[in-house]
Amino acid sequence: MMKLQPHSRLLFIGDSITDCGRKRPVGEGVFDQALGDGFVSLVDAALTAVYPDYAIHTLNMGISGNTIRDLESRWQTDVLDLQPDWLVIKIGINDVWQHLSQTWWPEENISLDGYAQILDKLARQTRPQLRGLIVMTPYFLDINRQEPMRAMMDQFGAAAKEVAARHQALLVDTQAAFDAVLQSMDPMQLAMDRVHPNLAGHMILARAFLREIQFKWER
Repeated sequence: MMKLQPHSRLLFIGDSITDCGRKRPVGEGVFDQALGDGFVSLVDAALTAVYPDYAIHTLNMGISGNTIRDLESRWQTDVLDLQPDWLVIKIGINDVWQHLSQTWWPEENISLDGYAQILDKLARQTRPQLRGLIVMTPYFLDINRQEPMRAMMDQFGAAAKEVAARHQALLVDTQAAFDAVLQSMDPMQLAMDRVHPNLAGHMILARAFLREIQFKWER
């Protein structure tokens, strides 16, 4: 049986991978790319098409460029006040990118421990109000684990996994999902910058998410 209960409010929060041009101030609805043109919209389309009787209400609160600190600063208005039944957190790519970018001041970077502490705080603060929490790891499209951004992303991903386990959350290992596909194709076929995926890349994210909630195409 699918993990989501009928009539659940399913809220996604994160960075540009979640945002994907969603409606402001709250990404919800069925027209005008209200949920953006990324994996959130694909997940919602699948739920609507296959589980219409569940009437899942999907909300997208991703904001491009966000870090874990940004999520913390808007948590009350963009998560708690919207009272989701299920919450999906996908954050960390920008936290890693700042460490390797020449456009950010080093003092603005967050440490691995700092990232883990804030993510844990947000999960702990919200978990009692939820039917379910889902953590999606950050990723980088490169199968070379020694590549600097991939290596650091794996560390942040491991921290996200620990938080998920600590709070009995479902875990979507997005890096593993991409790694499986990258055995047969080049990263540039999914994302020119190895971060922002095309539609096929977003389908990989959506598929990994749907698998974790035990979505069944045939009911």
